[in-house]
Amino acid sequence: MQTLGRIIGIATIAAAAFGLVACGSDDDKGAAATTSAATASTAAQPTFGQLPAQNTGAECTADDIVVIGGYGTAPKITIPDTCAPPTQLVVKDLVAGSGPGAAAGQPLTMNYSLVTWSDKKKLDSSFDRGKPFQLTLGAGMVIPGWDEGLIGVQQGARRLLIVPPNLGYGKGGNGVKPNETLVFVTDAVAIGK
Repeated sequence: MQTLGRIIGIATIAAAAFGLVACGSDDDKGAAATTSAATASTAAQPTFGQLPAQNTGAECTADDIVVIGGYGTAPKITIPDTCAPPTQLVVKDLVAGSGPGAAAGQPLTMNYSLVTWSDKKKLDSSFDRGKPFQLTLGAGMVIPGWDEGLIGVQQGARRLLIVPPNLGYGKGGNGVKPNETLVFVTDAVAIGK
């Protein structure tokens, strides 16, 4: 039965694709220009991660989260439906920084964007406000996922943090639902200043 459904689905997609081609205009230059412009705008944005093809039931990794945009620009974060939220803190540098890594007790200036796992929507962003966030690393000014996940970050780095509920807001708060997994893309604007 599943095979029949797939065949019908493939036939429907093929028919729709043929219909779109058949309904196209005689002016292939306009279509080519539109395709080229779309390709150029996508190619200009760094993209990190790729969505897996099917749900394996396994926990997502940093590579499953798609982040479009480079350091200093507001990222577009896509969380897949094809894997489960991680139960441990996940940390990955998407763009390398330089200089000494951040240590507990140091001041940090960070830009960030936050997407919540359950609804895959942006909840907060310092990029949108146009003002980076300042904290002292390890001083309990932020959630434990940040205090742990930003250790070693270098100035100029873009770092992905996937924060499980126990290192985030646990029972909820600050607009975050109870037991929510949080996905942050952070930019280290200044370390030790």
